[in-house]
Amino acid sequence: MKSRISIVLVCLLVHLGVNAQKKELSDLKTFGTMGKELKTLTKDKETVLWEYKGKGALTHAWFGGSFPGYGQTRIKYYVDGETTPSIDMELFMGHGIGFNDDNAPWAVSRMGKTGSPSGIYNTFRIPFGKEIKVTAQLASGAPNNPEFWFILRGTENLPVTLGGVQLPDKAHLKLYKIENKEFDPLVEFDMCNVNGKGAVFLVTMEAKGLRQSDKVSDISYLESCIRAYTDGRNPPLLLSSGLEDYFLGTYYFNKGIYYSEIAGVTHLDKKTAEFSGYRFHDEDPVFFQNGLRLTNRVGEMVGNRVIQDPPRTKYNTYVWLYQW
Repeated sequence: MKSRISIVLVCLLVHLGVNAQKKELSDLKTFGTMGKELKTLTKDKETVLWEYKGKGALTHAWFGGSFPGYGQTRIKYYVDGETTPSIDMELFMGHGIGFNDDNAPWAVSRMGKTGSPSGIYNTFRIPFGKEIKVTAQLASGAPNNPEFWFILRGTENLPVTLGGVQLPDKAHLKLYKIENKEFDPLVEFDMCNVNGKGAVFLVTMEAKGLRQSDKVSDISYLESCIRAYTDGRNPPLLLSSGLEDYFLGTYYFNKGIYYSEIAGVTHLDKKTAEFSGYRFHDEDPVFFQNGLRLTNRVGEMVGNRVIQDPPRTKYNTYVWLYQW
């Protein structure tokens, strides 16, 4: 008798689960738009590329064009009625490309650059609860009204997952930036400092040592360990044993430029002490429950010993966080 009851309960649970799945699937609706040879972008104000009302997540963006300053075109995402955008990115830096490096084609599942200078795409999931607006604005040196192409696509009621975990409905993707700032040797600086709950999704960086002596030490800012002060912890969680290690390289990127699903180096010039790269955390999540301070240091010390001789260094950094 008990076994029959158990079988009935199992069948009922399976039935309910199947029906719930059907209902969830029936709620999914893919939407999208595109612009072809658009000639409305200017330096003076933002151009609205798209506005959409509903609940869901953007899943794809692609941008095309060929004009001076293309890589510095600003793309902004306003979520749920924001007056200040959650995401305000330059096209190249937003995809891990520094120093206007035009190398192509390269592509990973989350983003890539397939042409010159354009063919920039990403598959970042950008969730919204009520509405989303996407705008574009030209860089100061670009000509007004150049030809511009774009594709934007998403799905209503699509959940966002990170590291196999479904994020809360109220999760938003936000971008924190440092732009064109110089720091002295051994200074530890915040790339972001936030309260609340969330997880790191992506970090992109552009760095240039400001001493030109043709010595390997000119790029020794790469000795830095990335530190995550999660939930007020101190000492912090160390995310790398060096800056090149954080981007999964080794020996100051001794094999040159590379691109992988997790991390890549998109620009490297050791003569001018320059590099840029990206590092995803979607399959290697860094979660925090009570705030996050993510830092970088200009070079590093082991005990009382300074490693090499790091120079004053100039940085652009983008930190992408899901927060809820």
